[in-house]
Amino acid sequence: MANKTGVVVLTADLAFEEAVRTTFGASAQIDLSVVSGTVAVSGDKLSTENATVIVIDLDAGSEDEMQALDRLMLRVGAWPPVVVVTQSFDADVARWLVQMRVADFLVKPVPPVELVRTCARVARPVQTDTATEAQIYTFLPAVGGAGVTTLAIQTALLLLNSGQRGRSTTCLVDLNFQHGACADYLDLEPRLDLKEIEPRPERLDRQLLEIMLSHHASGLAVIAAPNRPAEMRSFDPDMVTRLLDLVSSNFDYVVIDMPRTWFSWTDSVLLGSNKLFIVSEMTVPGLRHAKGLVAAIRERLGAGPQPQVIVNRFEQRMFAPGLKRHDIEQALGDDFAACIPNHYRLVREAIDRGVPLDEVKQGNPITNQLKKLVTPQIAKSAASGTSLVKKLSLAWAK
Repeated sequence: MANKTGVVVLTADLAFEEAVRTTFGASAQIDLSVVSGTVAVSGDKLSTENATVIVIDLDAGSEDEMQALDRLMLRVGAWPPVVVVTQSFDADVARWLVQMRVADFLVKPVPPVELVRTCARVARPVQTDTATEAQIYTFLPAVGGAGVTTLAIQTALLLLNSGQRGRSTTCLVDLNFQHGACADYLDLEPRLDLKEIEPRPERLDRQLLEIMLSHHASGLAVIAAPNRPAEMRSFDPDMVTRLLDLVSSNFDYVVIDMPRTWFSWTDSVLLGSNKLFIVSEMTVPGLRHAKGLVAAIRERLGAGPQPQVIVNRFEQRMFAPGLKRHDIEQALGDDFAACIPNHYRLVREAIDRGVPLDEVKQGNPITNQLKKLVTPQIAKSAASGTSLVKKLSLAWAK
């Protein structure tokens, strides 16, 4: 058992039980234990001694089952992690599960590959002694509608696949709490519960962070809160700082999509960035706003990160009037970073489908230009041995 991954599943759903046995039962590296029954009946007697991860199939509408789950969580403590699978889901259920500190929760029907990924993710022990600070890429709009979200998403996906031996862990953070669109663009459910963590930011730890992460099929982790278009407010800087500190200590790369409005926590976010990009559109007012923003940042942050300007949706046609590339370079000087070509149909299709640009068109000009701009550090070598992620993935592959 020492070299095996112990997966304990409690369910009264025969179809779900069959899917679990098919998903996990084919690998000799996984020790699967399926207990038939409900958590209300069997939860207090459930053996967790050899478990690496526990999966509980729960009727969230049953008060008896919620109370039984609460007792189980108190008995289990911090380890092994518990993944809850429910038939239905709403905000109250999410709040209860967060308060119980379950590792993650899924809603039926659960694709087998998603169950594997979730179990693998929560079963990774936190290596606090080897944690390293992430490289942080921050995108700040100079004008409204400059396309910051698209550039942030594509940069995050490029960093995700930048490792020498596979993917680098990457998290996309949407700090536009009022009008954020990262989750919408990737067709994900935003799971960051600001009301849960704002009163006590110190409660935010790795386990709670895992619950509030959304995960794209590519492997990209996303932190985004549900939009509050009619709620204009600034959140406690301590909450934002705590969130970003925790994210940066658990990922290789962090990409931040910033709002245009300057909040009390904006200075701290920009100061903590390794690369800071100001995104403008290809207009004279846009370039003026970008130059003004660069000057303001340098005045406020002093020796902080040096902002560079990206001109998005760039078009230059022979003998056509309007701005030329040399006009932009002359206006911005050393602050100029790159021009990203305009490809409206490609971007629109990617947004409507909730997929990366490369999935719509491999080797497209936008991604190619971002590759030239983004030069990540060499990813750390993967640890030797077979990880829990690999063990669980092997079970799915077979």
